[in-house]
Amino acid sequence: MTSPLRLTNTAGISLMAFIVAVVASLVYYEYFYIPEANKKPTAPTEVLNPPGFSSVTIVEGSSNPNQAQNYVPKQVRATLGIDNKIVWTNKDTTFHSVTTDTGYVDPINGKFDSIASIGLVGPEQKYEFTFTRAGEYPYHCEPHPWMTGKVTIVENFA
Repeated sequence: MTSPLRLTNTAGISLMAFIVAVVASLVYYEYFYIPEANKKPTAPTEVLNPPGFSSVTIVEGSSNPNQAQNYVPKQVRATLGIDNKIVWTNKDTTFHSVTTDTGYVDPINGKFDSIASIGLVGPEQKYEFTFTRAGEYPYHCEPHPWMTGKVTIVENFA
């Protein structure tokens, strides 16, 4: 038979091992896992603050579904580190949005959606978004879904 003293020692050692394992797990989680998981991605300075920008105009009368021109140019192409900042200027008398079709969220600048950042773009107001990844980004106006456009961002091979 096992003596009661031996059971007490085994239980105490097991309890201490469990406590040490829990503390070690918490230390790892707090000081190693969380900081790495919350670390914001980085990009070169010229991608974050390009020297140039590309312009898109929301033309007057865009809220009319019969008007063919609304975002001008309808498709804009920009290069990372050169002009990957896109600026939409509303020249219409109606409020509009620039809203991603795909739910795109830039890893550094967040959701590609004027409503999420500044709300609807009013007359003579601007919406700016800096893309940090190459790709194609279709978008539309939330209140006027016939208004569509696309931004294409390409790598800088210079």
